[in-house]
Amino acid sequence: MSDQQTELRETARARYAAAAETVAAGGVAEDCCGSDCVVTGAVDVDERFGASLYGAADRGELPIQAVAASLGCGNPTAVAELRAGERVLDLGSGGGIDVLLSARRVGPTGKAYGLDMTDEMLALALANTAKAQVGNVEFLKGTIESIPLPAATIDVVISNCVINLSVDKPAVFAEMARVLVPGGRIGIADVVADDALSQAERGERGDYVGCIAGALSFTEYRDQLSAAGFTDIDITTTHSVADGMHSAIVKAVKPQVPAARGAEGAACCDSGCCADK
Repeated sequence: MSDQQTELRETARARYAAAAETVAAGGVAEDCCGSDCVVTGAVDVDERFGASLYGAADRGELPIQAVAASLGCGNPTAVAELRAGERVLDLGSGGGIDVLLSARRVGPTGKAYGLDMTDEMLALALANTAKAQVGNVEFLKGTIESIPLPAATIDVVISNCVINLSVDKPAVFAEMARVLVPGGRIGIADVVADDALSQAERGERGDYVGCIAGALSFTEYRDQLSAAGFTDIDITTTHSVADGMHSAIVKAVKPQVPAARGAEGAACCDSGCCADK
């Protein structure tokens, strides 16, 4: 990585470490919710980011610390269409809200993994998991550009306003494709910019760790997902976060491996397999 990329990653890490420490101490993460959030259990937050983007039923299932640490721009678990028995990976799992919700959706036969690079967030997520008494969860330390899981081991990848923070987004998309099983899918909440906005104009609307300056445009997002091998790419905006900048749900699929060919599995009509016998 360049010095600038290293500095951006460290700035993001420090910001989220501080947020985790604040929540663990009984406070509220910056830009998450008002000062009475933890005391009352209410979540009166900036409607563009944070826990207000989750339904009351979802928030009610979890420890208030998991809710208070939510800094995302959407609710990926609401659109990922998780099914019992699936293995889910949350990139940039923070305080664990999406991991815990996913674990309950996939049930005891499934599993939810959370990946985060910040020790403080991982500690908070583990504490929240213990309070929630959810067993089918595992948190991993690492970066989203180098996922510490074997290839083809995950059914669904989710993420909540984290990919825009990456300093190497093509690497993130390549890693998502690597860990997904054939036919696996992604359901991501992220900030996306209008195609007309230059990188400089995105930076004028917000800083990098505030999830604005690092956002891809709609075309850039589609092109980079396609380059990583994804198909059925769909980007649907949900709400505005700044002028020309939108929270969006991004869906895509890793294609199935082509049918095996040969003596046992030749495609029909190849090499005379459809001939009368």
